Amino acid sequence: MYRKFSANNIFTGHAMLPEGNVLITDETGVITEIIALKDAGDNIEFFNGILSPGFINAHCHLELSHLKGLIPEKTGLVEFVFKVITERHFAEDQILAAIETAENEMLQNGIVAVGDICNNALTIPQKKKQRLQYHNFIEVSGFVPALAQARFDRSVTILEEYQSATKANDQYSIFNTQRSTLSPHAPYSVSPQLFELINNASTNNIITIHNQETIAEEEFIKNKTGDFLKLYEKLGINIDFFEATSKSSLQSWLPYLNNDQSIILVHNVTTTAEDIAFTKIGNRKSEIKNWFCLCPNANLYITDSLPDVNMLIQQQCNIVLGTDSLASNHQLGMLEEIKTLHNNFSQLKLETMLQWATINGAKALQMDHQLGSFEKGKQPGVVLIESVENLQVEKNTSSKRIL
Repeated sequence: MYRKFSANNIFTGHAMLPEGNVLITDETGVITEIIALKDAGDNIEFFNGILSPGFINAHCHLELSHLKGLIPEKTGLVEFVFKVITERHFAEDQILAAIETAENEMLQNGIVAVGDICNNALTIPQKKKQRLQYHNFIEVSGFVPALAQARFDRSVTILEEYQSATKANDQYSIFNTQRSTLSPHAPYSVSPQLFELINNASTNNIITIHNQETIAEEEFIKNKTGDFLKLYEKLGINIDFFEATSKSSLQSWLPYLNNDQSIILVHNVTTTAEDIAFTKIGNRKSEIKNWFCLCPNANLYITDSLPDVNMLIQQQCNIVLGTDSLASNHQLGMLEEIKTLHNNFSQLKLETMLQWATINGAKALQMDHQLGSFEKGKQPGVVLIESVENLQVEKNTSSKRIL
């Protein structure tokens, strides 16, 4: 039993096809082929809009979904981080309910896989339902060198919980599986000693890090000035041990990770062309595959600023998209991130941004054998993008899962 889909356009994950093509899948959604309408026979389902592979949300914090609407907008990163640290503790049933609601939203919006940040095991029950595919990034943080081993051990315990939960469920298919790896939180919250522990435990792994999210991060790492001094003061943490690096944030932390990791750098608001050049020089043991994740709605929510997307494109960076958390976003929808990018970088083609949201995300999470594009044998999901004019997103453009 085959299903046949056609629309005004079909985006394959790599290219935008014009009208007159038909996508054929089997009953489970595995791609068979794309053929010309004239050769497709009957029983074709026609849609107004664009058919796309399912979206890949490369950066999310599902565990923070209960904080939706609680943290004011445009407070700056330091105040935002302080509020997340001090206000994230709710009753477990409220947290679990918010996690389920948030996953439902992602599913309905056409997201099929998520790179999810985890500081606890609370998302495991929802993930065991196997409705979306996840790469769990178990976040490691700890800025005080003396506590590095204890903080690392705590994160390893959480990692083992995710790994055992995956193994315990023997019904995980090739398509809908979970993987989990340790990842550093951010340059301002991970000590060199902790970076070393993470580096040694993550050879050949996919990892992620919040990178250059704000000017305050640069000021702190480079000069030991700025708002992050206030954060540690408010948290009662003595950072006399910390010495400024006289380098940008990225150039300060990247050399710590030299064990063939594939790294998803998230935010990149203050990243420069010089930083990109630094990622390409051979100052580490081996070539590192870097992915630059844009979360524009979260950037506007927290700091009212955006990355230099044009520069990232000019530097031929591998770009992916994420929603970040509901603590710093009003929704979890990849199309809303695309709209924000379009509104601020009007020369961006929809085809390019959809590539970031599909095949690039699948490659970054190493799920492209199954997701990200309409290619024979893959099972990427089928999403309908509606209310698109001349291949431009509009305010009312929306997406929904078809398969």
